Amino acid sequence: MRLLVIGATGGTGAQLVNQALDQGCKVTALVRRPGTVTRAHPSLRVVKGDVLDSPSIEQAVRGQDGVLSALGHKRWLGPTYILSEGTRNIVRAMESCGVKRFVCETSLGVGSSWGRLGLLYTLFVVPFILPFYYWDKGRQEAIIKGSALDWTIVQPGVLTDGPARGTYRHGTGIGSWLWSVRISRADTAAFMLAELTERRYVRQVVEVAY
Repeated sequence: MRLLVIGATGGTGAQLVNQALDQGCKVTALVRRPGTVTRAHPSLRVVKGDVLDSPSIEQAVRGQDGVLSALGHKRWLGPTYILSEGTRNIVRAMESCGVKRFVCETSLGVGSSWGRLGLLYTLFVVPFILPFYYWDKGRQEAIIKGSALDWTIVQPGVLTDGPARGTYRHGTGIGSWLWSVRISRADTAAFMLAELTERRYVRQVVEVAY
């Protein structure tokens, strides 16, 4: 299987690249700075590009069997449209190239799962530290839902760098109004890769957490 990973140098993105290669996939990693990708593998192709640059996205998407996005950034202060506009370019490129399967990581607490990241995140972290980031995630999800793709939006709980456990909950109604639920980036990536082919949640939003 030929897969494009967007956000390949982030925590979840790096896990997606490594796990996909270990499963025998041919992986294209789209990154702004190719030198930041440290893994070398005969089935890994590193492509320089930017999600805000439509031609580079279309070039990377062409010929893929599926696209996995773990797109993120650290510009949390002030209005941001990187996630939404970047995802708009991804969707357009996929529709133009006839690539249908798209699995995208956002976050628990966006859209219908609002409030289920626990009191700390709902009442303090999101509204006072990350409001613009989460608003953009909401716009990102709306763009995906409005597409003609076979999409799945994956909403993980608070992400950790812990090892993969191989067991986690997935579905809807996951999370808590009181306590923050968590999941490792390794398990999030494993779920995204499994969902790519198992297709249990096509054109659905799915939440994942321990």
